[in-house]
Amino acid sequence: MKISNMNSAFASKGLQQWMRQHPLFSYFFLAYSISWIVFIPYVLAEWGILEGNYTLFYVLHVFGPAIAAIVVTSITIGKAGLHELRQRIRQVRVSSKWYLFILLGIPALVMLGIIVQPGAMASFKGFTSNLLIGYPFALVAVFFGVGLGEEPGWRGFALPRIQKQYGPLWGTLLLGILWSCWHLPDFLTASKGGGEGTGFVTFLTNFPILTLAVVSLSVIMTWLYNHTQGSLFIAILAHASVDAPEVAGWTALFPVVSMIVSHWAILVAFGIPAILILILTRGRLGYRSIQEQ
Repeated sequence: MKISNMNSAFASKGLQQWMRQHPLFSYFFLAYSISWIVFIPYVLAEWGILEGNYTLFYVLHVFGPAIAAIVVTSITIGKAGLHELRQRIRQVRVSSKWYLFILLGIPALVMLGIIVQPGAMASFKGFTSNLLIGYPFALVAVFFGVGLGEEPGWRGFALPRIQKQYGPLWGTLLLGILWSCWHLPDFLTASKGGGEGTGFVTFLTNFPILTLAVVSLSVIMTWLYNHTQGSLFIAILAHASVDAPEVAGWTALFPVVSMIVSHWAILVAFGIPAILILILTRGRLGYRSIQEQ
């Protein structure tokens, strides 16, 4: 029994040492594993294999990136790293122009991306007071849900390290692809146009579009992160601002907008600004090495 305990202790120390040497790989492996495993019951229910409502598992799976960041930070850095992560989440004091861009500019870009889709304006139902009143509540809900579940990982743990290792441009593009691939199980559900009865062709159509959209958004998120001294509060708020229009029911005002069209809309909304940002910053995206860990 004692020998077994000693072997376990050595194995544990060996694993921790390996994670310290490979923090990025450890983070992404854990983020994917946690989210995908938690997501299994929801996927099985969508395909009629399990009976019942498993929406809770859909909600919980988005916290995989944040949990992975906490675990890997605790192992690789310790309490100091966790304290620094918390401080960046509380970092709300940034220039008002960034709040204006996030709270007004991002929703406007999302809606513009939808409006320019063929037939969108012809199907427009018109805003109601309930939709406008409900938007702030949707923003708060997404902030504490998807935003807080993902951003401590993507921008809190991964971005500082991936920028330092690969540079702001290539690091951001790599992060965008990995962020998109994290969504792969979603394509087995209706949330990304999949689910029971859909085929592989649907995935081949939707996933490349979503990947380009997510990579474009990743460029904008890096640009925001670097210009706000690594504020995770801003990253979480920006992520929430991207998703809030859909949660608030704004996209449903355009019946012609399907899931595929929605992905195109996001690509249009953030693809052009991302290209402009890359050109204007010469691919640096506001990066300063002194920000990095």
